[in-house]
Amino acid sequence: MQLVDSHCHIDFEPLAEQLPAVLQRAAANDVAHLLCVAVNLEDYPRIAQMAAQHAHIHASVGVHPNATDCRDPSAEELVELAANPDVVAIGETGLDYYRHDRPEWQRRRFADHIEAAKSAGKPLIIHTRAAADDTMCMLESLDAGAAGGVMHCFAEDWAVAERALAIGFYLSFSGIVTFKNADTVKQVAKRAPLERMLVETDSPYLAPVPFRGQVNEPGFVRHTAQCIAELRGDTLENIAQATTENFFRLFSGAAR
Repeated sequence: MQLVDSHCHIDFEPLAEQLPAVLQRAAANDVAHLLCVAVNLEDYPRIAQMAAQHAHIHASVGVHPNATDCRDPSAEELVELAANPDVVAIGETGLDYYRHDRPEWQRRRFADHIEAAKSAGKPLIIHTRAAADDTMCMLESLDAGAAGGVMHCFAEDWAVAERALAIGFYLSFSGIVTFKNADTVKQVAKRAPLERMLVETDSPYLAPVPFRGQVNEPGFVRHTAQCIAELRGDTLENIAQATTENFFRLFSGAAR
C-alpha cells in the first residue's frame, strides 16, 4: 500500500528541525510521496532544496492569499520558477476573506497565479476560506480549468464541490474530515467521485483524530484516508491506491 500527502508544510517548524524523523515516520505509515507547498517566495528556496535532496518530496511555488509581509511575484516570475522540474504546481493561491475584507490585492494576486499556471502548464493549488463563491467565479471566468488543479483542504458544501468538479478540479481532504462536527465535509467525502479525490495533512496544522490538537505531520494522512474509507464503505487500501493514482495524474510532473 502507498499513500501520498498531497499538501504539507514540512518546511515549517517544528517539522523542519526534525525532518529526518518526520520522513521516517511517514515512510513507516506508507506515505511514499509528499508535496511541500509554498506560501511565499522568500521561503521557496528552502522547499526547492528539500525537493532537490529527496526524490519523494515535490514542491510548489506561489504566494498564499493571506501573506502580506512578502513580495508579490508577477505571472512571468512564477512561470520562470515553475520551470524547476521539482515544482509540480502553482500555489497555494486563492482568496481568504476570513481575516481580510474582500481585498482587491488578493484578487490581483490570484489572477496572476491562474495566468501563470496556464502558461506553465502546471496545476493550481487553491486555498479558499469565507470566499467560496468569489473563488469559484474567478476560477470559472479565468478558465482555470485549462490548467487544472485541486481545492486543497476542502471544507465547503456539495454545491461548491460540484462547481469545482465541473471545471475538472480535484478535491483534497484533510484531517478536518475526521472531526466530529464536520458533517458537511463528511457528506462531500462520501459523494465525491473517487477518481477526483486526494488526501493531505496540511501539516503542521489540522491533525486528524486521534491526534487532534497536536502537531500534524505527513504520517498522519493515513488516518484521514482511513476515515474516508469508513465513510464510503471502502477499504483503506483502495482509497490509498486511488488517491495515489489521482495525485500522479493531476501532478503529472511528479516523478514516482
